[in-house]
This record gives sequence, C-alpha cells and structure tokens, in this order.
Amino acid sequence: MTTITNTKNAPAAIGPYSQAVSFENLLFTSGQIPLCPESGEVVGETITEQAEQVMKNISAILEANGIGFENAIKTTCFIADMGDFAAFNEVYAKYFVGNPARSCVAVKQLPKGVLCEVEVIAYK
Repeated sequence: MTTITNTKNAPAAIGPYSQAVSFENLLFTSGQIPLCPESGEVVGETITEQAEQVMKNISAILEANGIGFENAIKTTCFIADMGDFAAFNEVYAKYFVGNPARSCVAVKQLPKGVLCEVEVIAYK
C-alpha cells in the first residue's frame, strides 16, 4: 500500500505528481526545487541560496513523514551548471551528513529556470 505526502510546509506539486510517496518502509520524494511553500515563487538567485531552499523543502517532506536527513539512503541531484558543483556540495554536505549514495548531473534546463533540484529516497 502506498501513502501520498501532502504538507503545506513544502511547495505544492506544480504538475500531476505528489510531493512524496511512501511504499512500505521507503519514502520517495519528487524532485524539490527552490520554491517558497507559501508563494510558489523561486527563492534566491545564487546556487547557495537556492540549494538552501531546496534543503528546507526536503526537510519539510521528511518531517511530515516522521524522519530526517539521516534516513536518506539515495539522492539524485540536478544542477544547471557544473561550475556550481563545489558551492552546491557545501550546502548539501551540511544536511546529508550520513553520506547517502548520490548521483549528480548537470542538465540543460530545470523547471522555472532554477539552478538545482534534488530528489531523495529514504527509509522510515
């Protein structure tokens, strides 16, 4: 049985998907971009500012499921420019201290022209 996450503390989905889905003891988040949950507007102009907002959004989804960043077992990170890799990693490392498995790729374009997006698989 699956359970859908719907918390007002993270941005609402901007398409036909949910913030996260739980299946048994696993949580799969949708990719989180740096949107303000209240306004739906992009937060920040730099990779550092945007990555911080992404982590806040991920935190809200994890918390809504009674878990935290330490429960992450795999992340997938998308960045618009590999030149931002080091700055992105500085923010990422503050949150994902358990060093989950990770993929990080540069992509041509992200929704709303943002600089980064992160999705997480975590255990509950």
